[in-house]
Amino acid sequence: MNSFLVEVAYATPAAQRLVQVTVSAGATVHDAIRASGILDEFPDIDLSASAVGIFSRRVGLDSPVSANDRVEIYRPLLVDPKDARRQRAKRGAS
Repeated sequence: MNSFLVEVAYATPAAQRLVQVTVSAGATVHDAIRASGILDEFPDIDLSASAVGIFSRRVGLDSPVSANDRVEIYRPLLVDPKDARRQRAKRGAS
């Protein structure tokens, strides 16, 4: 049975975690996240509501992972980027 390394990344404003895990061929994003232990370390992560990706490309939890992939768990945005830009423009125009 072939196995390989992938990294799982998660960050909050206060902490960043990057964990290397060994997974078996045919493993999914969800398998890698579970194997990383990040869900135990950050129990507030709700995978049913969080977006995930591989190297900044959004994918589903059932997407297969490949050797040396970086699986990323994204936090929800606190402010819509378009709204934030509008607010900065208003502050600069006054």
